[in-house]
Amino acid sequence: MKIKEKEFETILDDLKSIATQMGAKVRFERGDFKGGYCLVKDSKIIVINRLSTTQRKVITLTAALKELGVDEIYLPPKLREIIEEMDETK
Repeated sequence: MKIKEKEFETILDDLKSIATQMGAKVRFERGDFKGGYCLVKDSKIIVINRLSTTQRKVITLTAALKELGVDEIYLPPKLREIIEEMDETK
């Protein structure tokens, strides 16, 4: 699937919404890291590097959602396809 650059912002917002529905808090922080899913005490947190490109943010968020178990919930087909195609190595 070819995604246009301007679509990544909308996709990022949709993915943030899914993460929130799954009980995870999405945080955008500055630093020297890629980001990902982690547990702090009993809180599910997805940390994304604020300085990354929007495409990198989407890739990081999709990887974190996979760890959270996004495969077990209903998603619109387009978002499901995006999550399945995004890969941390891209």
